[in-house]
Amino acid sequence: MTPQIPFKRNAVEPVQCIKDGWALVKDQYWLFVGMALVGTLIGSAVPMGILMGPMMCGLYLAFFKRRRGEPIEFGTLFKGFDYFGPSVIATLLHMVPIIAIAIPAYFLFYVSLILSMAAQTATNEPNPAAMLSVFVMFGIFWVVFLAIVVIISVGFTFSYPLITDRKMQGFDAVKLSFKAAMANFWRILGMMMLSMLLNIAGVLLCYVGVFLVFPISYAAIASAYEQVFGLHNPNEVVSNLPPPPPVFE
Repeated sequence: MTPQIPFKRNAVEPVQCIKDGWALVKDQYWLFVGMALVGTLIGSAVPMGILMGPMMCGLYLAFFKRRRGEPIEFGTLFKGFDYFGPSVIATLLHMVPIIAIAIPAYFLFYVSLILSMAAQTATNEPNPAAMLSVFVMFGIFWVVFLAIVVIISVGFTFSYPLITDRKMQGFDAVKLSFKAAMANFWRILGMMMLSMLLNIAGVLLCYVGVFLVFPISYAAIASAYEQVFGLHNPNEVVSNLPPPPPVFE
């Protein structure tokens, strides 16, 4: 039986998350830059992002240890492999629905495009309206698709932090993350928009600047997690037993 973990609604402060994220990493900034860079490269090296989960868990582990005043080192990143199973499950739950929507969409688009071109070739009569309708429908689909991706991404915001901080299993972490994230949806979306602006600024710096922003963006999520769930006390013993029955006098 998984213990109930309470969370706060409308607790995320987007600007404060960015500020707290910077405050968390600034004293060891270049260490976190290196960890985020290596974690991203390793996580991207395997299809489906199988290794991204452990890398993210290692990074959040470093953030939480730093927040508790505990020492960290570069090797802390690789301690994320202690959460390999749950993190891989969370990653697959994140990626599979997106891929399952994107691949058929591309297939249908190219099939529609080919059929439209074939029909025009057979009749020898160009029909710009048919081609335009294919692109318009595909554009509308991608707007809807991007909205779905945003909702899914917001929902998964706290998955890796919950796995790392609360030692939750992958499915349970994803389920709780969605509940808490939806209760803070617009605030988390605002935080993500601010992080995106920082990433755009990084892109303008010959793209290399993106890697300089990564630690702040991830640390902002760690800050948001703390605002919603609070940081778990590792010395606290959580019982999975049901509460004792009431005593009647």
